[in-house]
Parts: sequence; structure tokens; C-alpha cells
Amino acid sequence: MKTGNEPFYGREAELRELEDLWEKPGASLVVCRGRRRIGKSTLVERFAMRGKCRFIKIEGKMPEPGQRNQDQLDEFCRSLAAQSAVPRATVSDWGSAFALLDRALSGSRKTVVLLDEISWMGRHDPGFPGDLKIAWDNLFRKHRRLVLVLCGSVSAWIADNVLNNTGFVGRVSRDIVLRELPLRDCVKFWGPKADRVSTRDIVDVLSVTGGVPKYLEEVNPSLSADENLRRLCFRPSGPLVRDFRQIFHDVFGENASAKRDVLRALADGAKSSEELAAAVGTGRGGHLARNLDELELAGFVARDSGLNPATARRARQGRYRLSDNYTRFYLRYVEPRLPEIEGGRYAFASLESLPGWETTLGLQFENLVLNHAMELVPFLNLEGVPILSAAPFRKKGTKLGDGVQIDLLLQTRKAVFVVEVKRRREFGEEIEAEVARKVERLPVPRGRSVRTALVYEGRLAPVVRGNAWFDALVPFEKLLGRDGS
Repeated sequence: MKTGNEPFYGREAELRELEDLWEKPGASLVVCRGRRRIGKSTLVERFAMRGKCRFIKIEGKMPEPGQRNQDQLDEFCRSLAAQSAVPRATVSDWGSAFALLDRALSGSRKTVVLLDEISWMGRHDPGFPGDLKIAWDNLFRKHRRLVLVLCGSVSAWIADNVLNNTGFVGRVSRDIVLRELPLRDCVKFWGPKADRVSTRDIVDVLSVTGGVPKYLEEVNPSLSADENLRRLCFRPSGPLVRDFRQIFHDVFGENASAKRDVLRALADGAKSSEELAAAVGTGRGGHLARNLDELELAGFVARDSGLNPATARRARQGRYRLSDNYTRFYLRYVEPRLPEIEGGRYAFASLESLPGWETTLGLQFENLVLNHAMELVPFLNLEGVPILSAAPFRKKGTKLGDGVQIDLLLQTRKAVFVVEVKRRREFGEEIEAEVARKVERLPVPRGRSVRTALVYEGRLAPVVRGNAWFDALVPFEKLLGRDGS
């Protein structure tokens, strides 16, 4: 399936959710938010295309020095005139701009209007949300066959000005948060050649790109993982060499610096708010809390706060994890080498020859699986079972050797699942011993079962399967939709 020249895979649940809106008797107001490059506007375009709808897309102008509200208004009117019979006009306020859009919506044909990067559109006028609310109430909602989508990468702006704005209470029909593509859909970017590509090659690329469609579009299925990552990350013109700075400028603008500091502190591992405050040299509240909230809303950070297995209560203090695989890889491995990369001096025979490569890819693999934890449910025989908690677990020891750190602790009412996530060349019986030590130190009350699972990429020694010590063995290729073994 194609949208223009771009491949389009998955998103069937989101498309069905949007298509259900046509069953309503009136217009619908939709919010679509998520990480930059995740495919928000492409999803809306696909929705309009599948429904054979009229489609109008108006995008806010990218912020730049000296920009004014009038520049955004002029771009709105120019774009509207180019896509409708409404003549180009000059207006001085958003109420007048929205009235022009309303004129373009006459008729009974199904119409999808996308106001894209809406935070850019309204950034210079504090009255923008109020004008939009008035336009919805008095103009747009009267069009029976209309879906108006507010889309943007600055999710914090959308949350503050639309979702948490009392003026919009009861008006938003859907709030769609677009996340990474499921792993089965990621494989489709290798096209018909996917069956001939090794799982390790796909894993290594996904460990860097995550399930971000825009990055996966850059993959050349005819090249090895080594060559794809060399092109993407280690050449001066590589798209993943430049993209971190670009998306941060686009999403956070002048507020980017402090947020970059938070991400750099998290690149070495998950931290509590106290640990983060110490790392960035600030207090726990105020600016740090706001930065963490905005990074979480923007899709870069996850707050892992699972249940304490001993008490079945939510952990008092969550830990923040840099969840975005690309950002994590960029900060850990690309940024420290930028002078050599940008100077065209970064050469290597193979990725495995790079210092610390295997360790880095192992940590990236673990993060990838955590981001797709719920895709494990069918392989743990938990379909239809309520999952109470799915998060990493860490208990500090009171004495040497008493602590425990578990990659993923998945909890139901009757059992806890200790999930070990590993990428290695080979796995022998030592992996059973590693997980057994963790199980011994895990605080679990009587009457609750402890199950074990290994999610792995690598060769599993026959003795491990023969021992049947693990309750579930999940080769990563199963998560990719391959048969596994």
C-alpha cells in the first residue's frame, strides 16, 4: 500500500477507529499526536484516501527567527486557496481565517481537514485555542460529513491548549496517540526480500531505528545491516546523523537545551527523579518535572512505574527511561563521534569491529523489546488475561548480592513473569543460572506463582530447550512474525 511514494504498513486499528466516525450523525473533532517522524499526517492522509474523501491539509509554518503571527495566517490562507475554490485573502486574525475554511466546506461530500503542526500555527497568538473553539462550535461542527483533525509533534502544546483546556471539554471525539509500529509491521519495510534477510540483520537495524516509519523508509533491503547502518549513521550525509538536532529544534525550539541535558543523562540508563536531578544539576520539581512531562508526551521518555510484586501496589517512585531507540543510540554512540563522522573520517570494516558495539546493541535490543512488551502476551499464553503491570523492576540490596534487576516484570493477578531479554551469539545453561538468581531475590508473597521467560536473539543451545527450565522461550523472530524455533 502506498501514500504517494511512501510505503504505508499497519495502523489498521487506528484507521478503523477513524472510519467509525462516519457512523456518527455529525462532525467529529480528532486529536492525533505522537513523536515526530511517526507517521501522523500519513495516517490521516490514508484515512481520507480509503474513504474517498475530500482532503484539505493546512500545515503550520516551521518556526524561524523573526516569524510573526501574520506569517502563519498568510500561510494558512495561501494553502487553503490552493486546495479549494476560496480565493486567496489576507486576514488579520484566526477567527477570520477559520471563517474562510468554513466557506470551503460547503456540500455533503465526506471531508477530512488536517490542521497539521498546529502548535506552530498557533504559537504566536495566545487567543488561538479560543478562536478555534468558537469556530468549532459555531461553524465546523455544523458540517455533518466532516472530520477535523488537529495534529502535531508538540504533544505538550496540544495537551495544554486542547485536551486539558476546559473550552474543549466534550468536543474531542478521538485522541489518537500514535506509537511505534508493531514489530510484525516493521519487517514489511524489507519487502519481498525480508524472507532472505537474517533475523540478526533486521534486529540490528530495528535496534537503532525502533519502529519509526520514516527511519525504516531509509532502509535498503538489498544491503546488509552493516551497510545500512553505515549509510544512515556514520556518513556525513546520513539522515540519522542529522535528525536528532532537526527534530529537537522542530519540536522544542528555544526550550530544547535543558531537555537535551535530561536525555543525555538518561542515555546511560534509567534514573529516578532524584538521580536525574543530581545528574543535570537541578531540583526535582519545577523545570525538571515539566521537561520530563514534555519529553514523555513527545515520545522520547517513558516513566516505568510498575507494581511492587511484594505488595501489589504501584511503586512509590517511578524510573525514567530513554525509550526512543534512535535518540538513545544517537546520544550513546553517534554524538561522541560526530567530529570524525562529519569530517568523513569514520571508517570501519564491520560494525562488530567498533568499540563497545556488541554491548551497545545488546542494550538497544533490550529497549526495543521493552517498547513492544505487550506483543509478548500471546507467546506467554496470556491472551485474555488482564495484565496489571509490565515494566522493568529494580530492588536495591541491603547487603552485597541482595539486590535484583529484572529486564521486564509482567504481572497478573495470580502470577509474575520474570522476562529476561538478551542478544548474544550463543546461549547455554548459564542463562538459566542468571535468571534463577533473580527469581531467588524477587520479593513475591505466598500464593502467587513465578514464571520465567527468555526473549532472545542468538543461538540457543539444545540443552536449554531440553532442560525446560524456562516456562517460555521466545526467539525474537516470533515477534517479527516468523515461525521461530
